[in-house]
Amino acid sequence: MQVKFLDLKAVNEPYFPEMLEATRRFLESGWYVLGKEVESFEEEYAAYCGANYCVGVSNGLDALRLILEAYKALGMVREGDEVIVPANTYIASILAITQSGLKPVLVEPHPESYNINPDEVEKQVTSRTRAIMAVHLYGQLADMDRLSAIAERHGLLLIEDAAQAHGAKLHNGGRAGSLGHAAGHSFYPGKNLGALGEGGAVTCMDKELAEAVKALRNYGSHKKYYNLYKGFNMRIDENQAAWLRIRLRGLDRENEHRRMLAGIYDSMLDPALVKRPKVMEYGEHVYHIYAIMHPDRDGLQKYLADKGVSTLIHYPLPPHKQEAYKEWNYMSFPITEEIHNRELSLPISPVHTKEEIKYVASMINSYK
Repeated sequence: MQVKFLDLKAVNEPYFPEMLEATRRFLESGWYVLGKEVESFEEEYAAYCGANYCVGVSNGLDALRLILEAYKALGMVREGDEVIVPANTYIASILAITQSGLKPVLVEPHPESYNINPDEVEKQVTSRTRAIMAVHLYGQLADMDRLSAIAERHGLLLIEDAAQAHGAKLHNGGRAGSLGHAAGHSFYPGKNLGALGEGGAVTCMDKELAEAVKALRNYGSHKKYYNLYKGFNMRIDENQAAWLRIRLRGLDRENEHRRMLAGIYDSMLDPALVKRPKVMEYGEHVYHIYAIMHPDRDGLQKYLADKGVSTLIHYPLPPHKQEAYKEWNYMSFPITEEIHNRELSLPISPVHTKEEIKYVASMINSYK
């Protein structure tokens, strides 16, 4: 059996007829950037997340950067201030901080969930700390109740990196995107809510922040040719917004399918052979990534490839070991490094079948 890691054509194909109609609609409007499709998506996604405001932007990295730049523009963060961020994350989380002239303070993840560890966050708060960036890794929410308490106690901003967690929610009902002061979202095509190219969004509760982000994404301007800030070109276009409106309507159903497939992996994978991140009791996982840990990760990946199963690694190198941040290469984060040495991502998507997932699990169990 051949099992692709992700078949984007198959994922998107059911939505093609609606998209053709949407394409005709915005083409006939004659307005292709920051028009009615963007406005409608912003309203719908804000409502979905439970946020007061949503601002569509160019991608997930830019979403995080715009949040930080907006806080700088509003005088709430200054150049050189510290942002606590997990060492176990994709490099975009770190890039947003350094590109905004701020200092990342890396902390180890929780040893069971692999998300940011509130105990480690508490230890790293200093007089220069201004924010915590909580990354919802693999589709599971960070421990937002504890992080919120830390942020409130120390007067810090709590920013969600929700790039991998579309639709994830606490059992009390709060969704990713409404659990902190602001959240950055990515709509890269392979995400649970994926665009047909690049796209992102900022969600938040505060009108002043939303207005600053709106201006900053558009050269720092609310009114054409009049610039309030030294802004950026970080806009989302009508085409992506129209597509995301369509995909959003199917997101909960697709996430439920992912959870069903994850349940098959959970029931079949031999715990003596592989370790999985613990699903924490406080929230509902959306399984953007189904991650396992294996001591012979590279050997297992090759074995699965020989059996027709495609897998990926998220991620081969943590940010502090990347050449881009070579000044950090001396740092040691043992939990993070062990995760990156052992992690393997298994196929899981809205179009994978039970039979495919059972085959993948059986092949893993047969690896000696």
